[in-house]
Amino acid sequence: MSWFKSVSIIIAAILFSATTLAAPQARPLLMEGKQSLFQRVLSKPGAQIFSQIQQGNGSTTAPFSVYYVYDRKQQQGSDWIQVGLSRHGMIEGWMPEIDTIPWNQGLTVAFRDPLGSDRVLLFNEKQSLKAIIEDQNSANYRELYTAAETGELTADSPVVAIQPRTHIDILKDFYLVPIRDHEDIYIGSEQARMLQISSVPLQPIEQPAKKKATATKSEPKRQAFRSAVVFVIDSTLSMDPYIDRTREAVRKIYDTITKEDLTGDVSFGLVAFRDNPDAAPGLEYLTETYVDLEQGQNADSFFSQVSTLKAATVSSRDFKEDSYAGVNEAIAGIDWQNQDARYVVLITDAGPREAGDPLSGTGLSSSALRSLAQNKGIALSVLHLLTPSVMADHADAEETYRDLSYYPGIGSFYFGVETGNVERFGRVLDALAQQITEQVKLAAMAAAGKMLAEERQAKQTEMEQADANNDQLAQFQAKVAKLGYALRMRYLQQDEKQQIPSIFNAWLVDRDIQNPQRQTLDVRVLLTRDQLSDLHSIMRQVLITAEEGLLSPRSFLNDLKSLAATIARDPDQLGTTTRATGAREGNLADMGFMREYIEDLPYTGEVMNLSLEHWQDWPAKDQIEFINRLEEKINYYQVLHDHTDLWVSLDGGPVSGDSVFPIGLEMLP
Repeated sequence: MSWFKSVSIIIAAILFSATTLAAPQARPLLMEGKQSLFQRVLSKPGAQIFSQIQQGNGSTTAPFSVYYVYDRKQQQGSDWIQVGLSRHGMIEGWMPEIDTIPWNQGLTVAFRDPLGSDRVLLFNEKQSLKAIIEDQNSANYRELYTAAETGELTADSPVVAIQPRTHIDILKDFYLVPIRDHEDIYIGSEQARMLQISSVPLQPIEQPAKKKATATKSEPKRQAFRSAVVFVIDSTLSMDPYIDRTREAVRKIYDTITKEDLTGDVSFGLVAFRDNPDAAPGLEYLTETYVDLEQGQNADSFFSQVSTLKAATVSSRDFKEDSYAGVNEAIAGIDWQNQDARYVVLITDAGPREAGDPLSGTGLSSSALRSLAQNKGIALSVLHLLTPSVMADHADAEETYRDLSYYPGIGSFYFGVETGNVERFGRVLDALAQQITEQVKLAAMAAAGKMLAEERQAKQTEMEQADANNDQLAQFQAKVAKLGYALRMRYLQQDEKQQIPSIFNAWLVDRDIQNPQRQTLDVRVLLTRDQLSDLHSIMRQVLITAEEGLLSPRSFLNDLKSLAATIARDPDQLGTTTRATGAREGNLADMGFMREYIEDLPYTGEVMNLSLEHWQDWPAKDQIEFINRLEEKINYYQVLHDHTDLWVSLDGGPVSGDSVFPIGLEMLP
């Protein structure tokens, strides 16, 4: 080979390498009108991805996988999209667009329990829904509602579906309702939002199998309705009379259970709490589980376990006790599986240690603890003993406990026992325990086809009487009855196998058209377990960096806003849009993209609406409270991350970093 030819080959190779290196990296398509936000989609359950359009066999994707869109093509009348799992040019292949859902922001909604209220109607067009709202024509609405409820919708009806009449537990029957578009509207004096959504269940809707005429097999027997009550009792100094009275109430219920042949269908547990033993060593423990639900299925086991429970002999540091630690232990440390009705009853005469308290054992706020309980289907009740004490701050404690025990659609399960009267406390406890036991009996009768109509009438009468009666105990019992009825209906309707309707494009409104004060939906953000872990770390880093004086107030707020906006838009970019994490281009405000991230989101959290001017106008007390709320949320993320039973693996595998959970918007920054 000649010298000239060798040099030519080398030069050609260099030029080829340079050309290859200079080849531009593939970039996802931008959302319309955006400069930095890319188009994304979710794969529907059963969707497949192909190496080439309409060629070869596709590979099935995990349900609700998030893909970036790199290209769009139409072939033989079908729309296809080229997708990749990241925004860095790693292309996976092609998918039929019909097998995907637009995912340009991560907000979804979940239907609230419709019991006692109208179910949500889904309309085919925005204008049809808007006309119903603006015309305020109750007769027209009721006609559409009745047709949807009875399954008699006509082909030309503007209503295409209705929310299932049973409560759908998103952890058992996972579904997604992504928000695609929105428009604000007023229903009377209440501001509402019309939402364009897709509604997709994880599992396909099962069609009921036709029964063969020759079949002789009997239907499997329904598992009995089971209730569980865990008492979380303050065992600090002077609580012995209440501990003894709780034992007495439980003994009465066990006697009733035995007489009614309900043994095993009602189970009791007991968790005792005191306060931080490091601050007062004589307290011995912070929390102690004396009885779990398995041990509490029969009286002998329960009372043998609690026989040693006594109040402490020394005082705690002040008049606050760590009741949240006790409640958290009941939520996390008790096995609630196979329980249809789940109750935690907190009994205390002291205020709680809130998240910002250095002696708090949980670092959680009332809202975070309530959210954890509701995620597990647990209703919290508080029996607050208003004992006379110069140190007590019962008013503040009442406000906090009312928030802790709030149950959506029903109200707060708070009962203040004046002067801490033991006899009055006993009457309330007896009534509560008796009601819960009665619910089990009624469910058993209804399951056998007895008295269902009579029970509905009795419930209606009970509600009317409670409304007319200002007695605190009557109102408390009415709420317990309402919750019990809802739980029994869920139990009795569980064989109906109702699911969220599978609809690609529909419109609904987030408030009850007939009762606009009532919200019909919960707004959530779908995060993976790894993304929640990243959020926890980054948010803590932002706070630490700000506390060290390395962020100005403006940068601190912009980092928080960037974090909140990134979660709502594209959680995969967490860590790349905040100064505190060393993002190369700073936060979204530094890059000039903050507005486009936030401007068309249907819902925003507290942080996104906070301006520097408002922050600077706040007194120091308000600023500290704001930072404390952020700290509380950081602690909540850690606890939620560790509750592995709340996470859903969309591919059916074990819980991993890719498992998902729809987190309430109010718990995000």
